[in-house]
Amino acid sequence: MNFALRKLAHGGLLILGVTLISFSLMVWFGPDQTYSLVGKNASAEQIAEIRKQLGYDQPFIERYVSYLNDLFTLNLGASNSSGEAVSNILKKTIPVTIQLMIPGFILGNLLGIALGLLATYRKGRWIDRLINGFSVTSMSISFLVVIIFLQVFLCTPYGLNLFPVRGWQVTGLSSYLLYVTVPTLSLVFITVGYNTRFYRAVFVEEAGKDHIRTARAFGASPASILWRHVLKNSLVPITTRFMFSIPLIVVSGSLLIESYFGIPGIGKVTFDAITNGDQPVLKAVVGLTAVAFIFIQVLTDMIYKLIDPRIA
Repeated sequence: MNFALRKLAHGGLLILGVTLISFSLMVWFGPDQTYSLVGKNASAEQIAEIRKQLGYDQPFIERYVSYLNDLFTLNLGASNSSGEAVSNILKKTIPVTIQLMIPGFILGNLLGIALGLLATYRKGRWIDRLINGFSVTSMSISFLVVIIFLQVFLCTPYGLNLFPVRGWQVTGLSSYLLYVTVPTLSLVFITVGYNTRFYRAVFVEEAGKDHIRTARAFGASPASILWRHVLKNSLVPITTRFMFSIPLIVVSGSLLIESYFGIPGIGKVTFDAITNGDQPVLKAVVGLTAVAFIFIQVLTDMIYKLIDPRIA
């Protein structure tokens, strides 16, 4: 209980720090909407009134406290572009992004773990070199190039023409699989290289430890050593990789995929907000992403404790 309370308190301080930094960057370097709202030839009184409505005339601390209150009460205001409540936009787009990104995220990690174990089992042999070569190739190809290639090859008459080029008209399982396949393949191809390299390094390091040599000396089979010793004792770095990839994949990965495939998720909304200077949406996305990172960090620390009670 003390461990959990300590981590929650630490997480609360981190949330304050991260939101303060992100809010400061948005205030000082974000777009000033005053002149886009007042138009040309506005008087000084009109400009002052608009700045008052936007809250620009308030002291920085008051604006930050108001931002925190709005963030934690989900009173996120309305989009400057559409006039729709930001909370409604997030309610519609976040489930779409989760449905879109989860299959690729899970498959990319599972394939990375499987290939990492296989490369460790055959370390120094041709299969290890082949897996390493594939990983480096996957890491070196641009995400955009992969998306374009798969889209042309699988979604157009120039290729197999099996899947829709753009959009998200999901009404059931069959239509979901139709729209999610190409984005999932794109995400898996890009992430599996990074994941494989990471997991192989973790497994090779673990395989060289004394307790592995002891197990081998007592006649344990290579498969048993990999599954019962190497994989089990690598759960902490695996958990770290898995958990901290979630917000990165959901936000940064979806930004490109959703924008290119025209999928109405949080990534496309963020991209549109950046291009249109839609501060209410940007503040909500940045703030909630920061909170998600801290929440995942606290949750990960608690999972560490379950995996290894010796962790303080």
